[in-house]
Amino acid sequence: MRKKDCFYLGKIAKKFSFKGEVLAYLDTDEPYLYENLESVFVERNKDLVPFFIERSSIHKNDFLRIKFEDIDSEEEADQVMGCAIYLPLSLLPKLEGNKFYFHEIVGFKAVDERLGEIGIMQGVNDSNAQPLFEILNGEKQILVPMVDEFLVKVDRENKQIILKTPPGLVDLYLED
Repeated sequence: MRKKDCFYLGKIAKKFSFKGEVLAYLDTDEPYLYENLESVFVERNKDLVPFFIERSSIHKNDFLRIKFEDIDSEEEADQVMGCAIYLPLSLLPKLEGNKFYFHEIVGFKAVDERLGEIGIMQGVNDSNAQPLFEILNGEKQILVPMVDEFLVKVDRENKQIILKTPPGLVDLYLED
């Protein structure tokens, strides 16, 4: 499985028992959706390796307590500590309306109600406190705060993000 065909679910954070159980931190608002997985892909040496799950349960809201097949001791659990876990994109629940996955809008046209088409969505930068839409307009990168007030519509059919930005925000980038 290729990483680009998967989404990041979380990270194996700590050992749970001497029998090889681990706790995986789940980077999701709805961890219970992933409580009954049969398998996950574990990133080891930059490759995604399938790991089959004997049993799992939610632990303290954000963690998934996992017993993998063939990991039966603390020493074996040590080998997956800190590893990221992934699932195929096909397992993501479908979102509707203005809810979207960051990877889903890459390549969409960014259209401002006032300015018209302003570029192509390159992604979302969520490394700061305020996530930003990254829009490419020729050689220029336009950054627009990802706030509900600016997002009018996610038009999946026409592959567009319709925005209503305040005067001056995008205009600043478009000036030569």
